[in-house]
This record gives sequence, structure tokens and C-alpha cells, in this order.
Amino acid sequence: MAQIVAVSDKKLLAEFVDFPHELYKNDPYYVPELHIAQRDMLTPGKHPFHDHAKMQLFLAVEGEKIVGRVAAIINGNHNATKGVTEGFFGFFDTVNDKTVSSLLLNAAQNWLKENGQTSIMGPVNFSTNDICGLLIKGFDGPPVAMMPYNAPYYLDLLEDFDFTKKVDLRAYRYTAGNYDDRSVGLIDGLENRLKRSNIIIRKINLKKFKEEAAALKEVYNKAWDKNLGFVPMTDKEFNYTANDLKLVLDTDFCYIAEQEGKIVAFALAIPDINQILIKIKRGRLFPTGLIKLLLGKKKINGIRIMLLGVIDGYRKMGIEACLYGRIIKAFKARNFQYAEASWTLEDNDMVNRPIENIGGKLYREYRILEKKI
Repeated sequence: MAQIVAVSDKKLLAEFVDFPHELYKNDPYYVPELHIAQRDMLTPGKHPFHDHAKMQLFLAVEGEKIVGRVAAIINGNHNATKGVTEGFFGFFDTVNDKTVSSLLLNAAQNWLKENGQTSIMGPVNFSTNDICGLLIKGFDGPPVAMMPYNAPYYLDLLEDFDFTKKVDLRAYRYTAGNYDDRSVGLIDGLENRLKRSNIIIRKINLKKFKEEAAALKEVYNKAWDKNLGFVPMTDKEFNYTANDLKLVLDTDFCYIAEQEGKIVAFALAIPDINQILIKIKRGRLFPTGLIKLLLGKKKINGIRIMLLGVIDGYRKMGIEACLYGRIIKAFKARNFQYAEASWTLEDNDMVNRPIENIGGKLYREYRILEKKI
């Protein structure tokens, strides 16, 4: 019979981080997270999310063997912004055993209830600004950068615990030579029209990264404010995320729309770093992981289009097409083989329809589930 152990020291935290490596050791599509990044993310004082949040990690242990893990999370900013008492569960991984999964989910649920929450939602690894969603369709390949992955049986385990669907998220895929690149041909005309309104499209300036990031935060928090569960990032959270992204950022795939010095929109695609991470055993950079990371970056041939935001007052002017067109143009010039656009809300036709019109194929779906407690 499995027992639940609350993570209370560095040793247990390391075991919490490492458990998925053992669970998925025979799965060719599993991509290990970098150990140091996961450890810091889950350590209060290391990641700014903890400044306004509470969290408790749990392990399920059977004898001396770990068989599952889960995090119970209270996002203070989420509850204050939305006026709710919604807790989250995240970092959920388990063997295919309903008894084990029930023990884990009970532990998370009870901790959240004891701390004043009236519902539980997930899987969400901190917030919807981070990795979130349960893979429910598209188990035929590894995930792309910063997207979740799990075994197919997870959905059955969660539904057995009376979780129900809150919303589905979508991922679309483009492959080289199999998409509509008409937007590339329209770029010049659209950009000339935008210039009459003093709007220009340009690449991000890494030499002024700190200033650029500060301006982009304002656009991010305004452009996504109506998305499901969205909560504005704090300055510390945005800077933490921006500095992480800077490590993999490719200026050919990050574009900004600017009007007289004011950033009004941006689009970001990142190289699919998972092509390298999948080869780094147990997420360790040493002794050989760092070499694989450094040597492999130039060989990446796929991207994830992860952000495209335009603030109110500047939508439907052609900015979106220009930003997408610039990314497509760079995609072709670099001879990349695939792009994933993710994630989008299932009912966001204003975003999904243009993706489909360009030739994006819906190939993966993710689900966020909820339950009253």
C-alpha cells in the first residue's frame, strides 16, 4: 500500500523532480526537464511565484519506491484578481494505479481545503503563464518546447476522481512546404500601410533586452487579460521568464510592432529546444548535457510559435498578419521543417481560424480539469 509523504527537505525535493525520469524511462517521446531549472522553480526564494503563492509537494511511496507525485498550489494573485478561492494541482505524475492517484489527489485536495480553497483545477504547473494542461490527443511524438507530456491513462485516473472538463487547449502543426505562405507576399503592402499610422515591424533588440522586456510585459499583460485563468505577471515573474527565454531566443523569430516608440504588439516563436533536451539523460547538464546543449542548438529545425499578442485598439489592422508573415519568412529562409502554434483556447475562433487558414493542422489537444472540494 502506498503512503503519502509531504516533501520537506532537499533530498525529497530531488526525488520529486527526478520521479518522471524513472516513470518514463522506456518512453521514447519523454523529454526530461532540466533538473536545475525544476529544482529552482519549486524552491521558495528561488522563483518569484512563491512571493504571492503557497505550495505543498507530495510523493506517493510504496516500500522504498516512489510511485507518484503532485503539487498543491494556491496562486494568491489568481484568487485576488478573479475574486475566487480556486486551488490548483500540478506536477502530477503517477503509475497507472487508481489507488495511488487517488491518494495523491486526496492529499492535494485536502491541503487546499484546509487552506481555504473551494475548488481544485489543473494540471497547471504554477499558472497558465507556465506549462499547463493534460495531453489527451496526439501521443505520437515528443512534446515541443515548454509544452506538457503525459501517458494516455492520466485522463482516466483524473475522471475516476470526479474531475470534469473545464476547457480544452489546442496545438496546431505546420510542416515545410505544407502551409499557405500568402501572408509573406502581403507583408510589404501591409507594412507600408501600417507605416502611414507610424507603426513599424522590427526584430527584438537584444542589446536593449532589459528595456524591451519591460515594454513587452505591458503588452503581454494587456493582450492576454481576457484569456482563461490569465493573471498578469509581476515584474519579477516576467523578468524571470524573460531571462529564461533569452537563453534560447532567436531574433529571427521574435518581432515587435511599434508606434512612435510604443510597443503595441509582438510575436514570439522559440527554437524547439526539446530536440536537444530529449537527449540529456535525467535533465543533468553535467558531465555531458551542457556539451549536447551547446552543440545541438545550431541543428534545431523546428519552432514553437508560442505568443502573438496585440493590445486593444490595434487589432484587425493587419499587424497580426505581418508578425506571422515575418516568422514564416524566417522559417522558410532557415529551411526549418516544422512549426507548432500552441496553445490556443478551443473556442477562440479569432485566433484559431487564421491559423487554420494558413494551413495549420490541429494535431494535439490538452485539457484543464476542475472539481469542487
